[in-house]
Amino acid sequence: MALPPTTGTIVLFGGRSEIGVALTRRLAQGRTVVLAARRPDDLGAEASRLIEAGASQVHTVAFDADDTASHGALIDSVISRFGPIEAAIVAFGILGDQVRAETDVEHALQIAHTDYLAQISVLTPLATALRAQGSGTIVVFSSVAGIRVRKANYVYGSTKAGLDGFASGLADALHGSGVHLLLARPGFVVGAMTKDLMESGVTPAPLSVDAEQVADAVARAYRRGRGEVWIPWALRPLFVGMRLIPRPIWRRLSR
Repeated sequence: MALPPTTGTIVLFGGRSEIGVALTRRLAQGRTVVLAARRPDDLGAEASRLIEAGASQVHTVAFDADDTASHGALIDSVISRFGPIEAAIVAFGILGDQVRAETDVEHALQIAHTDYLAQISVLTPLATALRAQGSGTIVVFSSVAGIRVRKANYVYGSTKAGLDGFASGLADALHGSGVHLLLARPGFVVGAMTKDLMESGVTPAPLSVDAEQVADAVARAYRRGRGEVWIPWALRPLFVGMRLIPRPIWRRLSR
């Protein structure tokens, strides 16, 4: 069932996220947009693109994903200053360096903190705030990397596995509250986040997509009121099959 039309504020946590900005552009028409990121005064290019996409106004606020103690107050401040949230897009995260993380515990913990613990730290007060207003949608970006974790990126993949489970449970907990959660599961995304990885010699996985394709698919799912979206959809049956691969064979796969 399609979501009812609303005209609240669109908030992007991760105001420089390539996918996040692309999605926000598709939802921005006639809306107030808030970009939350480190160095909020350095978001001119992103704000200009959103104004061009039809946003009525764009504001920026300071947001440090790793400063979990600040998240609740930031969300309260955004609602107080800019009104009810129509859509909160949670699109921050890091890929990290898998090879380094296998021996550098601090780096492994940094990936886990930003990609899992910090996500919970934002999603929990967001859900509370949207329950109080009785409406709104939270968009969460998981990944097929978390559906069955591979040895090639098990640190990052494990955070996505945890986030996927948390978001799925939160979606069920929000049922009947007037608040909706959309869980996006893209495959390998060719873009800024994976640029260094590809420059190191890694080739994009089959059924790879780019930020614009991800944004198109998520925007369609958002407007239709869907609870989850795989990008592309062909990944869903593929990963059903991958879950059935015996572990001795799975561990021999290079990707």
